[in-house]
Amino acid sequence: MRDLDPYLEREKERYKHPLPSREYILQILKQQGIPIAEQVLQKLLSITKKEIELFNRRLTAMIREGQIFRNRKGDICVMEKLDLIKGKVQGHADGFGFLIPDDGSVDLYLSAKEMHKALHGDRVLVREIGLDRRGRREAAIVEVLEYANTQLVGRLHIDHGILFVVAENKRISQDILIAKEHSLKAKANQVVMVEIIQQPTKYAQPIGRIIEILGDYTAPGMEIEIALRKHDLPHVFPPEIEKLSIKFPKTVLKKDLAGRKDICHLPLVTIDGETARDFDDAVFCEKEGKGYRLYVAIADVSHYVKPQDAIDQEALNRGNSVYFPRRVIPMLPEVLSNELCSLNPNKKRLCMVCEIQFQVNGSMLDYAFYPAVMRSHARLTYTKVTAMLTDPKGPEAREHAALLPHLQTVYKLFKALLKARKKRGAIDFETIETQMFFNDQGKIDKIEPVQRTEAHRLIEECMLAANVCAADFLQKHGQTTLYRIHEDPSAEKIEALRNFLKEFGIQLGGKNKPSAKDYAQTLLEIYKRPDAQLLQTVMLRSLQQAVYSPDLTGHFGLAYDAYTHFTSPIRRYPDLLVHRAIRAVLDDKTYHPDDWQELGNHCSMTERRADEATRDVESWLKCFYMQDKIGECFDGVVSSVTAFGLFVALDNVYVEGLVHISELPSDYFHFDATKHMLLGERSGKQYRLGDRLHVQLVRVDLETSKIDFVLAESDLKLGRSKSRTSSRSKKSP
Repeated sequence: MRDLDPYLEREKERYKHPLPSREYILQILKQQGIPIAEQVLQKLLSITKKEIELFNRRLTAMIREGQIFRNRKGDICVMEKLDLIKGKVQGHADGFGFLIPDDGSVDLYLSAKEMHKALHGDRVLVREIGLDRRGRREAAIVEVLEYANTQLVGRLHIDHGILFVVAENKRISQDILIAKEHSLKAKANQVVMVEIIQQPTKYAQPIGRIIEILGDYTAPGMEIEIALRKHDLPHVFPPEIEKLSIKFPKTVLKKDLAGRKDICHLPLVTIDGETARDFDDAVFCEKEGKGYRLYVAIADVSHYVKPQDAIDQEALNRGNSVYFPRRVIPMLPEVLSNELCSLNPNKKRLCMVCEIQFQVNGSMLDYAFYPAVMRSHARLTYTKVTAMLTDPKGPEAREHAALLPHLQTVYKLFKALLKARKKRGAIDFETIETQMFFNDQGKIDKIEPVQRTEAHRLIEECMLAANVCAADFLQKHGQTTLYRIHEDPSAEKIEALRNFLKEFGIQLGGKNKPSAKDYAQTLLEIYKRPDAQLLQTVMLRSLQQAVYSPDLTGHFGLAYDAYTHFTSPIRRYPDLLVHRAIRAVLDDKTYHPDDWQELGNHCSMTERRADEATRDVESWLKCFYMQDKIGECFDGVVSSVTAFGLFVALDNVYVEGLVHISELPSDYFHFDATKHMLLGERSGKQYRLGDRLHVQLVRVDLETSKIDFVLAESDLKLGRSKSRTSSRSKKSP
């Protein structure tokens, strides 16, 4: 029967001693029509004694991937013949969880009892058992296919001599038991890394051993150490990379200049924030007739990081650099990120140039890509450039007098690009970014908004132009790449947004399918309204999340048909891939890395992972900052409305906390998701997104990074009447 395997030749190519293919094993099992014992299957497939161990491994892999399943008697079943559902467990801090099915069907509820069998992230098989009391599909876990958690970070607790670790990831609600001999003599409340040596079962808690003691929970920087491990962020370069890093030269070598254009004479400059250490991009602009010629020079990381080498594999694993307050986890080792690749002032550096010609109105005429060698003529900051442009006779302008005319030229181009952006219809939301300032103890001293200056926007427009050229260049040459895509809002979200805006007498254009231009026009109409922040927030939440993909579906928010990331290869892996693709086209070749779709999914995941980790750190730091302010009152705005209460963002403090629904004036409040509102059943009082409130801080929980408010006395009797529909929010500064 082995000779009847339709995939026999493929197996012979892969293995010296080929086994029956997975497809053929499934075919034989289906032909039997019933679950069969493993020994019977071995006989049917003529498995020899020497092959039994390898055959068992293949069966184990098929079980792990949900193709087959062993029942209670140990017989082997075909999964698709059973009424079992495969998926991933998503835990909840309150002990219950959900199964996220692989087939994209509706999630299934897992009770706290069922969650004793698995941990958050595990891949499992479940059987649907009916509906829970809330009408949700409910399931029971039949088998754990793959355990997701081998190590985790948490705090050690000791209760009546019993040691256990509570995971920092609150989706893991089970305590990890620790034997004293496996405790490394860690003390209660210390943060530790635990290796799980026995996964949970229906009857037993997970058991682990402490492999690292990180230290006191409130020690400076501990919040970052926790976030790195909680989110599985790679943060230590392997020894192999350290060895490779030593081999890189300190400066650009003469042999590296072959085939490159020398543009060291061009007064290119970098413009970044004060704390930046890795400089990806430099710009220079000159007048050309009535138009402009813009040079965007980007660090040529692809020259030093070769596909599939150890540094490349680690960069792929990291996906991007992660920027925490006061600490950066770089994608590349420091010898590259801060030195050899970084466009440091007055140093020769290899770069990839995007040279663009513009008409006087900002329309693009032509562009070219080429490898070059450059020299940054100055390391400028946003603050300094803003001062130079604002006051051409001031001290900053005098310090860089030779560069001022070039900055003024690129500023004129920027103004033209802004008009072109408006004409194109790109969406430009006004958001407030903040910066934390720390004291000597490593804790927040103050939180201040980051002023987005003309210099920020100037660089942004230059980078957008280069990114668009990169996407167009690769598309025209038929080279697959990772695009930065931002899909259109879903029909459901558009309908909900239209219904919401109608209450305010606002109509979103575009009929059934509004464009970015329709969004931009609506934003223009509302920006002077007192409720502009409320309306903008709801519009923003109707949009999809941008991701990386080889599919050319366009960028809705920026109103581009094709867009990619080219300008930050030091800190983003997709940009490095784009550089390799451009270089391949220039060399009349085609770049073929691994599966492009898989690369896009991975890079999108690492981006989200970094965002979640930095958000965790900032939330904890803000909790620590607020813990000595309990009892104080603050003014704020409702930033989010949920079924369980109102999240309030404080003015000037830029910290967010919850007013729980039980703290609202006595009434039954009902959540209206479409209107972003809690409505009192008896009183008709409304609490809506964007409402201004006066709140009192009553609780700060460092363990969960949660801040709780109650309505201050002055607001207890407020809450808008049912007839009032306009928000009392004010436009953010």
